Amino acid sequence: MDEIASSLAELRDATDVLIALYDADDRLRYANDAFRATFALDADETPLWPDMMRRNRARGLGTVIRVDNFDAWIASAQSRRGKAPFRAYETDLVDGRWLWMTETVNRDGWMLCIASDITHLRVEERNLRQDRDLAMRASQTDELTGISNRRYVMGKLEEMVVGNRPEQPRDGCLCILDIDFFKGINDLYGHQVGDDVLLDFARRVQPIVRRRDCFGRVGGEEFMLLLPDTTREEAEAIVERIMGVVRASRPLPGAPLFRYTCSAGLSVMVAGDCAKTLYSRADAALYDAKQSGRDRIIVAAA
Repeated sequence: MDEIASSLAELRDATDVLIALYDADDRLRYANDAFRATFALDADETPLWPDMMRRNRARGLGTVIRVDNFDAWIASAQSRRGKAPFRAYETDLVDGRWLWMTETVNRDGWMLCIASDITHLRVEERNLRQDRDLAMRASQTDELTGISNRRYVMGKLEEMVVGNRPEQPRDGCLCILDIDFFKGINDLYGHQVGDDVLLDFARRVQPIVRRRDCFGRVGGEEFMLLLPDTTREEAEAIVERIMGVVRASRPLPGAPLFRYTCSAGLSVMVAGDCAKTLYSRADAALYDAKQSGRDRIIVAAA
């Protein structure tokens, strides 16, 4: 076994293939020499993925990111990153290389990333595949906030309940979040401020969402958070944290006293649930939260 481990470590650091391991918080926990050289990382650095991308963009290194709003790009990327057991895509680097990247995620949220150099493939074929990937990404992304859209999160909801068989029930929760008095914000301050509040809400929640969770905007001021493999107590703690962060936010630089809150309806998955029943209970709980004073979480009865 020692010989196998020694040979594996030697090959891992000698290969030109990029290898990296991220934990459930998206912090880099291991990277081989090829990966560290590509993304300008010292031997002992273990940054969070967003911080690594932000630093490399400022330095003109690493991944090519052709956007004006970098924060929106980060939010969009995180809404898809590690949400499936396996994902493959292509990306290009500032140094001219083109990579085929794969992500493999376990149930604890740890993610193994492996990238191979495919620069030798014909440019016109790469461009065609990139256009395809961009079109798919656009179909899964909310245009305003950059996070997942209704189509994407509803698909993930279906996936979560499929694995919940009566003979083998699983933990899982669904939360619907709604910004309080949003119509009043639009009427008093204008729709641009309303959009700013929606953006602020998405940016506040995104860092709290774990790798295995899925967060998206399902319409208007309503958002959905899927929490697979999560107990009621764990889900309540996460949602309470979200609500606390939102209460503390002051999203309008010109109006430092302006604040807003949100209400939440939480449903816990039970044996035999389908997407419709799980969603309906969360929706009813959200209605109760609104009717009982807002700025609170109500847990639906199973």
